[in-house]
Amino acid sequence: MRRLSAVDDAAAMLGLFVGQKATDAVALVPDLVTTDADPAADQVALEALCDWCARFSPAVGMDPPDGLFLDITGVDHLWGGEAMMAGDLTRRLAANGIPARTAVANTPGAAWALARYAGEPTIAAPDATMAHLAPLPIQALRLENKVAAQIARLGLITIGRLAGTPRDQVTRRFGAGVVLRLDQALGRVEEALVFRRPPNPWFARLAFAEPISTPDDLARVAADITAILCDRLDAEGRGARRFELGFHRLDGLVQRVSIGLSLPGRDAARIARLITPHLDVIDPGFGIEVATLTAEGVESLAQRQQRLDAATEIAPEDGLAPLVDRLAGRLGARAIWRDEPSPSHAPERAVARKPPLSPSVAGTWDPARPRPLRLFRHPEPIEAIAPIPDDPPVSFRWRGALHRVRRAEGPERLAPEWWRPDHGATRDYYRVEDETGARFWLFRAGLYGADPPPKWWLHGLFG
Repeated sequence: MRRLSAVDDAAAMLGLFVGQKATDAVALVPDLVTTDADPAADQVALEALCDWCARFSPAVGMDPPDGLFLDITGVDHLWGGEAMMAGDLTRRLAANGIPARTAVANTPGAAWALARYAGEPTIAAPDATMAHLAPLPIQALRLENKVAAQIARLGLITIGRLAGTPRDQVTRRFGAGVVLRLDQALGRVEEALVFRRPPNPWFARLAFAEPISTPDDLARVAADITAILCDRLDAEGRGARRFELGFHRLDGLVQRVSIGLSLPGRDAARIARLITPHLDVIDPGFGIEVATLTAEGVESLAQRQQRLDAATEIAPEDGLAPLVDRLAGRLGARAIWRDEPSPSHAPERAVARKPPLSPSVAGTWDPARPRPLRLFRHPEPIEAIAPIPDDPPVSFRWRGALHRVRRAEGPERLAPEWWRPDHGATRDYYRVEDETGARFWLFRAGLYGADPPPKWWLHGLFG
């Protein structure tokens, strides 16, 4: 059966409503114009609108099929207050042909109810939530239609009347869900929202009287907004590891660039210098009207006290960290790392890649078990001639060249890591030197007399 899934204001004035049979609607309005619903396209449009609203708040969540939640805690002052912010949002949506109703309240449930049933934009003070909700119909509590109809038949047609009814009676007759929705709307019970982007209190915003588009303007904005957020980080004794700058275009598209720091930082000038080289990927289109900056990985960062005897020392955040950040910005964060010993018998797993300036863990290399300076990513097969069972090879052929062994040490037996599915065979390692003085690290995989027979491999070079 085909039913109306949405109606415009003109259709509603003619008596049509959501859920009505299409045949009944056509009987009432013979010249009714309809189009097939497209829930998938509606979802895509709502997601795009959710991303667009990031210019107003870093925490925006979807309320399908036709709603959005914005957590504006701590950001409304950027517009001059909640009323100015809500008005600006409504005007911008209307300018793009999107009619909307807004409400501001201290709970998601109250804001949802006021936006849909209050009849006009409402700013509900935290201590006046009940006064605003009381005259609204019980459908404003986001109840199922069947439950709301049952409650209305008892004369409890408004939220105020329902709230004045003993809770135990409401629970026994209609279930705990009705009381839960009432408590959520009044702030007695917390309600979890799912935001499209994780809520982030470290947020700065700049709006422009006229749209900007030139590279110089973008660089200047990057420096200005970075200074604003870094001043706030400095005032609260914190630093951040990652900064994301978003440019909001007139057509609603948001373009973002981000940079990471090897150590938490709040030096606005240095952060702006790291952001500037990435601005060439920004396409301003017909102009950019808003810029937003968020800081992630925020940590405590106390002021550093210089020692009197440290005049010749350079702290990592003053010397090495800026260099690492510049290299990471040009080459990519994954191209910069340091090696650290890792607890593993297998040489190829005995080294772990760590962030370049991360603190070292306890552990060091065993001097009694030297390892080559150059360890191959994968051992290379060789042809070796060696007495059995445990003597080193007397010669071997690698990459077509024959090497005669002059000196050798070993074997150093490494048992396989049996708990790993790819543990392989037992290895006997030898450090050998050929007639030219070149030194190699060889190993025999497997034991003589075993099936399959052992094979020789070259795993690294000493210098």
